[in-house]
Amino acid sequence: MKELILGGARSGKSLLAEQRARESGLKVVYLATAQALDGEMARRVAHHRERRPAEWGCTEETLHLAARLRELAAPDTCVLVDCLTLWLSNLLFAGKAAAQAEAGEAIDCPLFRDETAALVDLLPQLPGHIILVSNEVGWGIVPMHPVSRLFADEQGRLNQRVAAVCEQVTLVAAGLPLPLKQTAN
Repeated sequence: MKELILGGARSGKSLLAEQRARESGLKVVYLATAQALDGEMARRVAHHRERRPAEWGCTEETLHLAARLRELAAPDTCVLVDCLTLWLSNLLFAGKAAAQAEAGEAIDCPLFRDETAALVDLLPQLPGHIILVSNEVGWGIVPMHPVSRLFADEQGRLNQRVAAVCEQVTLVAAGLPLPLKQTAN
C-alpha cells in the first residue's frame, strides 16, 4: 500500500501518519528528510523524535529518496517518509533550480528532475506499506519571490504525481482526516 497524507502546517498530518504506521502491524522505519540547519528546525526534529515509539527505526535522507526507499522497503515493513515538502526544498537548493529561478532563468536542474521522477516511478513497485507526508501549499496567495513561486508550483506538481500512484490519499485539516482517494489493493 502506498499512501499520501497531505495537509497544511500544523494540520495533524504527521500525527495521522504516525498513527497509521503504528496501526499497520508492521515493523516501522521513519525516514526523515529534514536538515536541522538552525535552532528552530532542531527543535522541530527533536519534537518529532520524542513522539515516536522507541522501537521504530529511524534514518535520514535529504536528497536521494528513491534510492533509500528501495533499500528500506520490504513486505514486513512500513516506511513513513516525513516529509516530501522538506525533501523538495532540499533538492531545489542542492541543485541549480533555486539559483535559476532567482536569476529568472528557465529551470533545468537534473538533480531535481531525476530525483522526483525516480520517486514517482519507483513507488508503485515497492513492497510493504509506504506512507508519505507532504504539505498542501497551493491554497494561499501566489508568492512574490521567484524561488517561492517555483517551490509552490513544484510542490503542487509533485503532490499530484505522487497522489496518482498512491492507493490512498488523505487530506488533513484541523486534525481531521478527509479521504480523497482509496482504491483496492
